[in-house]
Amino acid sequence: MHCYAVWAPDAEHVDLELTEQAGPRRLPMHRTEGGWWRCDEPQPEHGDDYAFVVDGSDPTPDPRSAWQPHGVDGASRVFDPSRHTWGDAGWRGPRAGRGALGGVVHELHVGTFTPEGTLDAAIERLPHLVELGVDVVELMPLAAFPGRWGWGYDGVHPYAVHDPYGGPEALQRFVDAAHGLGLGVCLDVVYNHLGPAGNYLSRFGPYFTEKHHTPWGQAVNLDDTGSSVVRRWIVDNALRWFRDFHVDALRLDAVHELRDDSPVHLLAQLSDETAALSDALHRPLTLIAESDLNDPVMVEPTSAGGRGMSAQWSDDLHHALHATLTGERQGYYDDFGSLPVLAKTLTTVFRHDGGWSTFRGADWGAPVDPATHSGHAFLGYLQTHDQVGNRAVGERISALLTPGQQAIGAALYLLSAYTPMVFMGEEWGASTPWQYFTDFPDAELGRAVSEGRRNEFGSHGWSADDVPDPQDHATRDRSVLDWSEPAQSGHARTLRWYRDLIALRRDRPEAFDGDLTAVSVRHAGDDQPPWLVLRNHDLAVACNLSPEPQTVPVPGVDELLLAWDSSSTDVTADGVRLPGYAVAVLTAR
Repeated sequence: MHCYAVWAPDAEHVDLELTEQAGPRRLPMHRTEGGWWRCDEPQPEHGDDYAFVVDGSDPTPDPRSAWQPHGVDGASRVFDPSRHTWGDAGWRGPRAGRGALGGVVHELHVGTFTPEGTLDAAIERLPHLVELGVDVVELMPLAAFPGRWGWGYDGVHPYAVHDPYGGPEALQRFVDAAHGLGLGVCLDVVYNHLGPAGNYLSRFGPYFTEKHHTPWGQAVNLDDTGSSVVRRWIVDNALRWFRDFHVDALRLDAVHELRDDSPVHLLAQLSDETAALSDALHRPLTLIAESDLNDPVMVEPTSAGGRGMSAQWSDDLHHALHATLTGERQGYYDDFGSLPVLAKTLTTVFRHDGGWSTFRGADWGAPVDPATHSGHAFLGYLQTHDQVGNRAVGERISALLTPGQQAIGAALYLLSAYTPMVFMGEEWGASTPWQYFTDFPDAELGRAVSEGRRNEFGSHGWSADDVPDPQDHATRDRSVLDWSEPAQSGHARTLRWYRDLIALRRDRPEAFDGDLTAVSVRHAGDDQPPWLVLRNHDLAVACNLSPEPQTVPVPGVDELLLAWDSSSTDVTADGVRLPGYAVAVLTAR
């Protein structure tokens, strides 16, 4: 930051307000080319507090503020990222240069990962992830948001790190510590909307447009008047995390709500600029999209007309696993739950690949060609923050299944051809829920959020009294991981299972090369007790989905590698004999 500058193309005058010991001091800024305003003296110094006054408005934080120590409505603070002395000079990315793809991702929320809810406290728990075998830590959004606690998707300062988490310096310490332990870091970023409180962008310029609308209102302006600067605001933000904070990957929230009719889509622009920065930094940089479109164009190269994302989340696999294991069929689970659907999502990614979606009431998606698309380009998972926290009471999969059923689900996605992702606490079957919580200081907004949450689930048959109040701090506190659990017997067994599966994945890289053509699934017919066998190269994951013991047919068994219940598992001439709700991993010809 060489001078104070802000884009305000329609303003008549803009002042810089500096917070000084004697009180606030205002200095006029001068208009420059492209609608930018500058103030060349004094030059910004690390730790200086400042704000902008647009046409006599109240002092307003900088749209590119890197530090908001006084909350989302207060003055911005200058942050100099070069002050940090990095210890990762030899870092070339996780998985020996393969980036985040193919390795194991672990999604965590800083505010509930530890009781303290800070980045520095999270550092102390990183050895657990190393022992688990994780390759990449994915941090849910850190952009500054109103209040102390929240999921992070109501952020209003995309360039800032939420100060109660420790601010920008803490993120640099976290990334440095993670790299020192061999862990990559992925940051969840939200470019499709800003939260309802503390969003002052419209005071400055056309950051939003009436040309498109999203579930949050006006769309971010990607293709209307002034969009070139807004696009630069987003792309610069992404590149900054890679460059100044040494982040390895970005997870882009709900990219289907980035409404853009430009000749070059924002995602394609971001992909190309990220690739150029990757070459300059000599390390892989990964872009992971959350997309509801079920379209492989998202992960196809920009040179072929694709969006150029490195990978995308695959909710269809989650839905198929969840519906098959739990029996739930409400909402979007309606088209899932059968063994043929589970087989399809394990081999060709999408359940909805151009056919009818009952939930959407329309044909949806496009097919993935296993011969030309790597499984590594799709993330597979049994849980995510959304799939747990958006349930009425935030219960985890471990509250809905037996440990054996969860072991089945874990084996299927961790030993699939996809890039697997574990949600924090899943690896030991955490008993703590993960609920939806907010901390809006505005009492009226907080009340509206609480009432809206209860009304939403009340319309689906839940008692309003059973739905946790998002604004109650106890809701956040209930969602904090209990770190005494991994050592307890039942939880320890589940943790060993996850560690063993991940170790197997790492020890046999030839079986996890992402080749979808090497994956096949066989399963029981409608008139049989349910079973399923996933084959990935020479590995076979045999699953007994029945509560009763049965022999799951696996031709050509060579060796039993892992079993959820080894004392009751036997390899036979016909396959593998498994107790009810159990799974075994074998090599097979």
